[in-house]
Amino acid sequence: MVEYLPISEGDVMPIVIGVMLRKTKDRIYADVGHFDLKLNDKVILGTEHGVEIGIVCEKEKSVQKDKSPISKILRRMTEEDIRRLSKNEKRNLEAYAIVMKKAKDYELDMKLTCVQYTFDRSKLFVYYTSETRVDFRELIKDLGRTLKSRMQMVQIGARDESKMIGGIGICGQLLCCQSFLKNFNLVTTDMLKDQDLSSNSLKLTGLCSRLMCCISYENGTYRNIKKDLPDVGTMIATPGGKAKLVAIDCVKEKVTVDFGDRSFKIFTIKQIKDNNGLES
Repeated sequence: MVEYLPISEGDVMPIVIGVMLRKTKDRIYADVGHFDLKLNDKVILGTEHGVEIGIVCEKEKSVQKDKSPISKILRRMTEEDIRRLSKNEKRNLEAYAIVMKKAKDYELDMKLTCVQYTFDRSKLFVYYTSETRVDFRELIKDLGRTLKSRMQMVQIGARDESKMIGGIGICGQLLCCQSFLKNFNLVTTDMLKDQDLSSNSLKLTGLCSRLMCCISYENGTYRNIKKDLPDVGTMIATPGGKAKLVAIDCVKEKVTVDFGDRSFKIFTIKQIKDNNGLES
């Protein structure tokens, strides 16, 4: 029987820890009980979906929730649990092949990403991507009879798919979403303009075919540097006299100006701000 504690409105939860579940790396709170757990410890816990395996991702704390169930740590992962997990991985592969075949048989417009059993194999999560709404009713009935397990279809986005599958980015490192990124930041074409990047460059898209998350990391710095500067193409005061601003290098904090007839010169951003009475 699954163990978790229902929390009523206004109740103060017991000491809990943050636990990361499944390939989607969902984060939940779990009652720590008498266990002395550390970050990255692997644990077995009871959740509303069944008995699952998780990784401790947040230190102990006491928080208050409204009418939300709280999972319960059952034990640290044991050698026997590791052996069962290995068997589960084989079951996942078998279930993946079955789900793939059934989805094709029903001619469903979906791309299967992966499937994953809960630790006790009482429920199977099926992760997929699709551009349209898919009617899974017949598929779920068929899979339920074949796999003899509860099913949950989970539609994910292209970025979530890359996070689950993983890979190597253009930088030669593991994908940010796979290695450390907890939440996806909004990445917009305006950020490309802020950083003088070409919107047509294929190098700016990740394996998910979306703009790379790293574009957002330094965008605040670019915007702060540029916010007090005149627009490119305007005439500004420089230590050498009036000139047209033709380029801004936020990384080196320098600008390029044209005194006419392509007579270019480079000044620091501080020099330009000082000469134009702008805040440094």
